Amino acid sequence: MTPKEPRRPFHTASDAEIKGGEVYDVYFERTVQILKARGDRKRVKAEVYLKALPEDWDWGVLAGIEEAAALLEGVPVDVRAMDEGTIFAPYQPIMVLEGVYVDWARYETALLGVLCQASGIATKAARCKKAAGERQVISFGARRMHPALAPMIERNAFIGGCDGVAVTKAAELIDADPTGTIPHALVLMIGDTVEALKAFHQVIEPKVRRVALIDTLQDEKFEAIRVAEALGDDLYAVRLDTPSSRRGDLYRIVEEVRWELNLRGFGHVKIITSGGIDEYEILRLNPVVDAYGVGTSIANAPVVSFALDIMEIEGTPMAKRGKWSGAKELFRRRGTLETVVLPAGTRPPGAGPWDALLKPLTTGGRIVRDLPPPRTIRDVVLEQLGPVSLDTLRRSAQRRDF
Repeated sequence: MTPKEPRRPFHTASDAEIKGGEVYDVYFERTVQILKARGDRKRVKAEVYLKALPEDWDWGVLAGIEEAAALLEGVPVDVRAMDEGTIFAPYQPIMVLEGVYVDWARYETALLGVLCQASGIATKAARCKKAAGERQVISFGARRMHPALAPMIERNAFIGGCDGVAVTKAAELIDADPTGTIPHALVLMIGDTVEALKAFHQVIEPKVRRVALIDTLQDEKFEAIRVAEALGDDLYAVRLDTPSSRRGDLYRIVEEVRWELNLRGFGHVKIITSGGIDEYEILRLNPVVDAYGVGTSIANAPVVSFALDIMEIEGTPMAKRGKWSGAKELFRRRGTLETVVLPAGTRPPGAGPWDALLKPLTTGGRIVRDLPPPRTIRDVVLEQLGPVSLDTLRRSAQRRDF
Protein backbone atom coordinates (compact mmCIF):
# COMPACT_ATOMS: atom_id res chain seq x y z
CA MET A 1 0.00 0.00 0.00
CA THR A 2 1.13 3.49 -0.80
CA PRO A 3 1.27 5.59 2.39
CA LYS A 4 -1.23 8.39 2.48
CA GLU A 5 -0.03 11.97 2.39
CA PRO A 6 -0.52 13.74 5.71
CA ARG A 7 -3.83 15.58 5.93
CA ARG A 8 -3.59 19.30 5.51
CA PRO A 9 -4.75 21.22 8.58
CA PHE A 10 -6.24 23.87 6.28
CA HIS A 11 -7.64 23.17 2.84
CA THR A 12 -5.68 25.82 0.95
CA ALA A 13 -2.80 25.75 -1.52
CA SER A 14 0.59 26.78 -0.15
CA ASP A 15 2.60 29.69 -1.50
CA ALA A 16 5.05 27.19 -3.00
CA GLU A 17 2.29 25.23 -4.74
CA ILE A 18 0.77 28.37 -6.26
CA LYS A 19 4.17 29.74 -7.28
CA GLY A 20 5.16 26.38 -8.74
CA GLY A 21 2.21 26.40 -11.14
CA GLU A 22 0.53 23.48 -9.36
CA VAL A 23 -2.91 25.12 -9.08
CA TYR A 24 -4.42 24.74 -12.54
CA ASP A 25 -7.42 23.35 -14.39
CA VAL A 26 -6.41 19.93 -15.65
CA TYR A 27 -7.11 20.75 -19.28
CA PHE A 28 -4.17 23.16 -19.30
CA GLU A 29 -1.84 20.34 -18.19
CA ARG A 30 -3.26 18.10 -20.89
CA THR A 31 -2.91 20.86 -23.49
CA VAL A 32 0.73 21.38 -22.55
CA GLN A 33 1.33 17.62 -22.66
CA ILE A 34 -0.14 17.39 -26.18
CA LEU A 35 1.70 20.44 -27.52
CA LYS A 36 5.02 19.25 -26.12
CA ALA A 37 4.48 15.85 -27.71
CA ARG A 38 4.01 17.64 -31.03
CA GLY A 39 7.08 19.80 -30.50
CA ASP A 40 4.88 22.90 -30.59
CA ARG A 41 6.81 25.96 -29.39
CA LYS A 42 4.66 28.65 -30.96
CA ARG A 43 4.86 32.10 -29.48
CA VAL A 44 1.51 33.75 -28.71
CA LYS A 45 0.03 36.97 -27.43
CA ALA A 46 -2.94 36.73 -25.09
CA GLU A 47 -5.15 39.28 -23.37
CA VAL A 48 -6.94 39.39 -20.04
CA TYR A 49 -10.19 41.30 -20.28
CA LEU A 50 -13.92 40.93 -19.66
CA LYS A 51 -17.14 41.44 -21.58
CA ALA A 52 -19.32 42.60 -18.71
CA LEU A 53 -18.99 43.63 -15.08
CA PRO A 54 -20.95 41.89 -12.31
CA GLU A 55 -24.50 42.87 -11.36
CA ASP A 56 -25.14 46.39 -12.62
CA TRP A 57 -21.68 47.88 -12.12
CA ASP A 58 -20.51 50.45 -14.65
CA TRP A 59 -16.80 50.39 -13.79
CA GLY A 60 -14.24 48.27 -11.96
CA VAL A 61 -11.06 48.83 -9.96
CA LEU A 62 -8.14 46.65 -11.01
CA ALA A 63 -6.44 44.80 -8.16
CA GLY A 64 -4.17 41.79 -7.81
CA ILE A 65 -1.32 43.10 -9.99
CA GLU A 66 1.27 42.74 -7.22
CA GLU A 67 0.31 39.10 -6.68
CA ALA A 68 0.21 38.52 -10.44
CA ALA A 69 3.76 39.83 -10.73
CA ALA A 70 4.87 37.52 -7.90
CA LEU A 71 3.13 34.58 -9.58
CA LEU A 72 4.78 35.14 -12.96
CA GLU A 73 8.22 36.15 -11.71
CA GLY A 74 10.67 33.59 -13.06
CA VAL A 75 8.21 32.35 -15.70
CA PRO A 76 9.49 32.99 -19.27
CA VAL A 77 6.71 35.33 -20.34
CA ASP A 78 6.56 39.08 -21.05
CA VAL A 79 3.66 40.83 -19.38
CA ARG A 80 2.21 44.31 -19.83
CA ALA A 81 -0.58 45.45 -17.56
CA MET A 82 -2.53 48.40 -16.23
CA ASP A 83 -1.34 49.86 -12.96
CA GLU A 84 -3.00 48.37 -9.91
CA GLY A 85 -5.86 50.64 -8.87
CA THR A 86 -6.76 51.72 -12.40
CA ILE A 87 -10.47 52.13 -13.06
CA PHE A 88 -11.49 50.10 -16.10
CA ALA A 89 -14.61 49.21 -18.10
CA PRO A 90 -15.66 46.18 -20.17
CA TYR A 91 -13.83 45.38 -23.43
CA GLN A 92 -10.62 47.02 -22.18
CA PRO A 93 -7.64 44.60 -21.97
CA ILE A 94 -6.13 44.96 -18.52
CA MET A 95 -3.15 42.68 -19.20
CA VAL A 96 -1.26 41.26 -22.20
CA LEU A 97 0.99 38.20 -22.04
CA GLU A 98 3.52 37.25 -24.73
CA GLY A 99 5.68 34.13 -24.85
CA VAL A 100 5.89 30.49 -25.87
CA TYR A 101 2.47 29.17 -24.85
CA VAL A 102 3.60 25.88 -23.30
CA ASP A 103 5.96 27.77 -20.98
CA TRP A 104 3.22 29.63 -19.13
CA ALA A 105 -0.14 28.02 -19.94
CA ARG A 106 -0.51 26.28 -16.57
CA TYR A 107 -0.47 29.63 -14.75
CA GLU A 108 -3.72 30.86 -16.32
CA THR A 109 -5.98 29.43 -13.60
CA ALA A 110 -4.07 30.99 -10.71
CA LEU A 111 -3.55 34.28 -12.56
CA LEU A 112 -7.24 34.75 -13.27
CA GLY A 113 -8.16 33.72 -9.74
CA VAL A 114 -5.88 36.40 -8.31
CA LEU A 115 -7.15 39.16 -10.60
CA CYS A 116 -10.85 38.27 -10.56
CA GLN A 117 -11.36 38.11 -6.80
CA ALA A 118 -9.04 40.96 -5.86
CA SER A 119 -10.68 43.28 -8.40
CA GLY A 120 -14.18 42.36 -7.22
CA ILE A 121 -13.30 43.21 -3.62
CA ALA A 122 -11.54 46.46 -4.56
CA THR A 123 -14.46 47.53 -6.75
CA LYS A 124 -17.08 46.87 -4.08
CA ALA A 125 -14.98 48.80 -1.56
CA ALA A 126 -14.64 51.68 -4.02
CA ARG A 127 -18.40 51.76 -4.55
CA CYS A 128 -18.97 51.90 -0.78
CA LYS A 129 -16.38 54.64 -0.35
CA LYS A 130 -17.79 56.64 -3.25
CA ALA A 131 -21.24 56.39 -1.67
CA ALA A 132 -19.92 57.41 1.75
CA GLY A 133 -17.99 60.45 0.54
CA GLU A 134 -15.97 61.93 3.41
CA ARG A 135 -17.43 59.47 5.92
CA GLN A 136 -15.16 56.64 7.00
CA VAL A 137 -15.65 53.10 5.72
CA ILE A 138 -13.95 50.31 7.66
CA SER A 139 -13.57 46.76 6.30
CA PHE A 140 -15.17 44.32 8.75
CA GLY A 141 -15.67 41.32 6.47
CA ALA A 142 -12.72 38.98 6.96
CA ARG A 143 -14.73 36.72 9.28
CA ARG A 144 -17.05 35.90 6.39
CA MET A 145 -14.31 34.15 4.41
CA HIS A 146 -11.62 31.51 4.97
CA PRO A 147 -8.93 32.92 7.29
CA ALA A 148 -6.23 32.20 4.71
CA LEU A 149 -7.90 34.86 2.55
CA ALA A 150 -8.31 37.51 5.26
CA PRO A 151 -5.15 39.54 4.46
CA MET A 152 -5.93 39.47 0.74
CA ILE A 153 -9.52 40.59 1.32
CA GLU A 154 -8.68 43.48 3.58
CA ARG A 155 -5.66 44.62 1.56
CA ASN A 156 -7.83 44.93 -1.54
CA ALA A 157 -10.67 46.53 0.41
CA PHE A 158 -8.16 49.14 1.55
CA ILE A 159 -6.77 49.92 -1.89
CA GLY A 160 -10.36 50.18 -3.14
CA GLY A 161 -10.96 53.02 -0.70
CA CYS A 162 -11.71 51.65 2.78
CA ASP A 163 -10.19 53.85 5.47
CA GLY A 164 -9.14 50.98 7.71
CA VAL A 165 -9.27 47.23 8.29
CA ALA A 166 -10.07 45.11 11.34
CA VAL A 167 -7.77 42.08 11.05
CA THR A 168 -4.28 42.36 12.53
CA LYS A 169 -2.48 40.36 9.82
CA ALA A 170 -4.23 42.41 7.13
CA ALA A 171 -3.19 45.66 8.81
CA GLU A 172 0.43 44.55 8.54
CA LEU A 173 0.06 44.41 4.74
CA ILE A 174 -1.07 48.04 4.54
CA ASP A 175 1.31 49.34 7.22
CA ALA A 176 -1.49 50.56 9.47
CA ASP A 177 -3.01 49.87 12.87
CA PRO A 178 -6.09 47.61 12.84
CA THR A 179 -9.40 49.29 13.62
CA GLY A 180 -11.88 47.99 16.16
CA THR A 181 -13.03 48.31 19.76
CA ILE A 182 -15.25 45.67 21.39
CA PRO A 183 -17.60 42.87 20.28
CA HIS A 184 -20.96 41.97 21.74
CA ALA A 185 -19.15 39.19 23.60
CA LEU A 186 -17.44 41.63 25.97
CA VAL A 187 -20.73 43.31 26.84
CA LEU A 188 -22.30 39.92 27.50
CA MET A 189 -19.36 38.72 29.59
CA ILE A 190 -19.41 41.84 31.77
CA GLY A 191 -23.19 42.07 31.74
CA ASP A 192 -23.66 45.78 31.08
CA THR A 193 -22.85 48.12 28.20
CA VAL A 194 -21.55 50.97 30.35
CA GLU A 195 -19.38 48.69 32.50
CA ALA A 196 -17.92 47.08 29.39
CA LEU A 197 -17.09 50.51 27.98
CA LYS A 198 -15.51 51.61 31.25
CA ALA A 199 -13.39 48.46 31.29
CA PHE A 200 -12.23 49.18 27.76
CA HIS A 201 -11.44 52.76 28.74
CA GLN A 202 -9.34 51.62 31.71
CA VAL A 203 -7.38 48.87 29.95
CA ILE A 204 -6.86 49.86 26.31
CA GLU A 205 -4.30 52.50 25.33
CA PRO A 206 -5.69 56.03 24.85
CA LYS A 207 -4.74 56.22 21.16
CA VAL A 208 -7.61 53.82 20.38
CA ARG A 209 -10.81 55.80 20.01
CA ARG A 210 -13.58 55.00 22.47
CA VAL A 211 -16.51 53.61 20.50
CA ALA A 212 -19.44 52.12 22.42
CA LEU A 213 -21.40 49.21 20.96
CA ILE A 214 -24.95 50.01 22.07
CA ASP A 215 -27.26 47.32 20.70
CA THR A 216 -26.34 44.27 22.81
CA LEU A 217 -28.82 44.33 25.68
CA GLN A 218 -31.10 47.37 25.67
CA ASP A 219 -32.72 49.94 23.40
CA GLU A 220 -30.11 51.84 21.38
CA LYS A 221 -31.38 55.28 22.37
CA PHE A 222 -31.13 54.70 26.11
CA GLU A 223 -27.81 52.90 25.83
CA ALA A 224 -26.43 55.82 23.80
CA ILE A 225 -27.45 58.25 26.54
CA ARG A 226 -25.93 56.06 29.27
CA VAL A 227 -22.53 55.64 27.61
CA ALA A 228 -22.36 59.33 26.67
CA GLU A 229 -23.06 60.36 30.26
CA ALA A 230 -20.50 57.83 31.54
CA LEU A 231 -17.57 58.87 29.30
CA GLY A 232 -18.45 62.44 28.31
CA ASP A 233 -15.81 64.04 26.11
CA ASP A 234 -13.80 60.79 25.99
CA LEU A 235 -16.52 59.04 23.99
CA TYR A 236 -15.77 59.23 20.28
CA ALA A 237 -18.76 57.36 18.84
CA VAL A 238 -21.57 54.90 19.38
CA ARG A 239 -22.02 51.95 17.04
CA LEU A 240 -25.25 50.25 16.02
CA ASP A 241 -24.61 46.75 14.69
CA THR A 242 -26.72 44.10 12.89
CA PRO A 243 -29.53 46.54 12.00
CA SER A 244 -31.43 43.86 10.08
CA SER A 245 -32.18 42.13 13.38
CA ARG A 246 -34.06 45.20 14.67
CA ARG A 247 -37.65 46.01 13.87
CA GLY A 248 -38.38 49.36 12.34
CA ASP A 249 -36.49 51.66 10.03
CA LEU A 250 -32.76 51.91 10.80
CA TYR A 251 -32.74 55.46 9.47
CA ARG A 252 -35.35 56.47 12.05
CA ILE A 253 -33.57 54.59 14.86
CA VAL A 254 -30.29 56.40 14.10
CA GLU A 255 -32.14 59.71 13.73
CA GLU A 256 -33.67 59.18 17.18
CA VAL A 257 -30.27 58.39 18.74
CA ARG A 258 -28.79 61.52 17.14
CA TRP A 259 -31.63 63.68 18.46
CA GLU A 260 -31.29 62.40 22.02
CA LEU A 261 -27.50 62.82 22.08
CA ASN A 262 -27.68 66.34 20.68
CA LEU A 263 -30.42 67.32 23.11
CA ARG A 264 -28.14 66.43 26.03
CA GLY A 265 -25.05 68.21 24.74
CA PHE A 266 -23.31 65.20 23.18
CA GLY A 267 -23.20 66.52 19.63
CA HIS A 268 -19.51 65.51 19.42
CA VAL A 269 -20.40 61.80 19.64
CA LYS A 270 -20.42 60.27 16.18
CA ILE A 271 -22.72 57.48 15.01
CA ILE A 272 -21.34 54.39 13.27
CA THR A 273 -23.45 51.62 11.76
CA SER A 274 -22.38 48.13 10.75
CA GLY A 275 -23.94 44.81 9.82
CA GLY A 276 -25.67 44.30 6.48
CA ILE A 277 -24.30 47.56 5.04
CA ASP A 278 -23.60 48.07 1.34
CA GLU A 279 -23.33 51.05 -1.00
CA TYR A 280 -27.11 51.29 -1.39
CA GLU A 281 -27.70 51.44 2.36
CA ILE A 282 -24.84 53.93 2.71
CA LEU A 283 -26.50 56.31 0.26
CA ARG A 284 -29.72 56.08 2.25
CA LEU A 285 -28.14 56.55 5.67
CA ASN A 286 -25.63 59.29 4.86
CA PRO A 287 -27.76 62.14 6.28
CA VAL A 288 -27.67 60.62 9.79
CA VAL A 289 -24.56 58.37 9.94
CA ASP A 290 -20.92 59.46 10.35
CA ALA A 291 -19.06 56.22 9.51
CA TYR A 292 -19.68 52.65 8.40
CA GLY A 293 -18.34 49.19 9.10
CA VAL A 294 -18.86 47.13 5.97
CA GLY A 295 -18.37 43.39 6.14
CA THR A 296 -20.05 40.75 4.03
CA SER A 297 -20.84 42.90 1.01
CA ILE A 298 -17.13 43.67 0.48
CA ALA A 299 -15.64 40.31 1.56
CA ASN A 300 -18.22 38.44 -0.53
CA ALA A 301 -18.08 40.84 -3.46
CA PRO A 302 -18.90 39.39 -6.88
CA VAL A 303 -15.77 38.42 -8.74
CA VAL A 304 -14.85 40.32 -11.88
CA SER A 305 -14.98 37.57 -14.50
CA PHE A 306 -11.86 38.23 -16.50
CA ALA A 307 -10.99 35.79 -19.26
CA LEU A 308 -7.61 35.08 -20.84
CA ASP A 309 -7.66 34.49 -24.60
CA ILE A 310 -5.06 34.10 -27.31
CA MET A 311 -5.19 36.99 -29.77
CA GLU A 312 -2.12 36.34 -31.92
CA ILE A 313 -0.03 33.27 -32.83
CA GLU A 314 3.46 33.69 -34.29
CA GLY A 315 2.58 37.27 -35.28
CA THR A 316 -0.65 36.31 -37.05
CA PRO A 317 -3.97 37.64 -35.62
CA MET A 318 -5.93 34.67 -34.30
CA ALA A 319 -8.75 34.56 -31.75
CA LYS A 320 -11.80 32.48 -30.96
CA ARG A 321 -15.22 33.69 -32.10
CA GLY A 322 -16.60 36.62 -30.15
CA LYS A 323 -13.12 38.07 -29.51
CA TRP A 324 -11.25 40.70 -31.52
CA SER A 325 -8.00 39.20 -32.77
CA GLY A 326 -4.64 40.90 -33.00
CA ALA A 327 -2.38 42.76 -30.58
CA LYS A 328 -3.85 45.94 -29.12
CA GLU A 329 -2.96 49.09 -27.23
CA LEU A 330 -5.03 50.92 -24.65
CA PHE A 331 -4.92 54.69 -24.21
CA ARG A 332 -6.61 57.06 -21.76
CA ARG A 333 -6.98 60.80 -22.16
CA ARG A 334 -4.99 62.31 -19.31
CA GLY A 335 -7.10 63.56 -16.40
CA THR A 336 -10.22 61.69 -17.55
CA LEU A 337 -11.58 58.16 -17.80
CA GLU A 338 -12.00 58.44 -21.59
CA THR A 339 -10.34 55.31 -22.96
CA VAL A 340 -9.77 53.87 -26.44
CA VAL A 341 -8.63 50.42 -27.61
CA LEU A 342 -6.60 50.46 -30.82
CA PRO A 343 -4.61 47.99 -32.95
CA ALA A 344 -0.99 47.75 -31.84
CA GLY A 345 1.23 50.36 -33.42
CA THR A 346 -1.45 53.04 -33.73
CA ARG A 347 -2.06 56.15 -31.66
CA PRO A 348 -5.28 57.94 -30.72
CA PRO A 349 -6.35 60.49 -33.33
CA GLY A 350 -6.41 64.22 -32.64
CA ALA A 351 -4.59 66.45 -30.24
CA GLY A 352 -4.34 66.14 -26.49
CA PRO A 353 -2.25 64.08 -24.09
CA TRP A 354 -3.03 60.36 -24.09
CA ASP A 355 -1.36 57.88 -21.75
CA ALA A 356 -0.69 54.23 -22.60
CA LEU A 357 -2.29 52.09 -19.88
CA LEU A 358 -0.58 48.79 -20.67
CA LYS A 359 2.93 49.06 -19.21
CA PRO A 360 5.68 46.45 -18.83
CA LEU A 361 5.27 44.33 -15.70
CA THR A 362 7.60 41.39 -16.33
CA THR A 363 10.15 40.77 -19.07
CA GLY A 364 11.50 37.26 -19.45
CA GLY A 365 10.26 36.46 -15.97
CA ARG A 366 11.87 39.49 -14.33
CA ILE A 367 9.72 42.15 -12.66
CA VAL A 368 10.57 45.45 -14.38
CA ARG A 369 8.14 47.81 -12.67
CA ASP A 370 8.18 49.38 -9.23
CA LEU A 371 5.12 48.13 -7.36
CA PRO A 372 3.68 50.92 -5.18
CA PRO A 373 2.54 50.33 -1.59
CA PRO A 374 -1.18 49.91 -0.85
CA ARG A 375 -1.60 53.45 0.49
CA THR A 376 -0.27 54.94 -2.76
CA ILE A 377 -2.60 52.74 -4.81
CA ARG A 378 -5.54 53.80 -2.62
CA ASP A 379 -4.73 57.47 -3.21
CA VAL A 380 -4.79 56.84 -6.97
CA VAL A 381 -8.15 55.07 -6.72
CA LEU A 382 -9.69 57.91 -4.70
CA GLU A 383 -8.38 60.48 -7.17
CA GLN A 384 -9.99 58.61 -10.06
CA LEU A 385 -13.26 58.24 -8.14
CA GLY A 386 -13.54 62.02 -7.77
CA PRO A 387 -15.25 62.71 -11.11
CA VAL A 388 -17.22 59.43 -11.14
CA SER A 389 -20.92 60.23 -10.88
CA LEU A 390 -22.94 58.98 -7.93
CA ASP A 391 -25.60 58.19 -10.52
CA THR A 392 -23.69 54.98 -11.27
CA LEU A 393 -24.69 53.87 -7.77
CA ARG A 394 -28.10 55.50 -7.54
CA ARG A 395 -29.33 53.92 -10.75
CA SER A 396 -28.37 50.58 -9.28
CA ALA A 397 -30.27 51.30 -6.08
CA GLN A 398 -33.37 52.34 -7.98
CA ARG A 399 -33.30 49.20 -10.14
CA ARG A 400 -32.86 47.03 -7.09
CA ASP A 401 -35.99 48.46 -5.48
CA PHE A 402 -38.26 47.21 -8.26
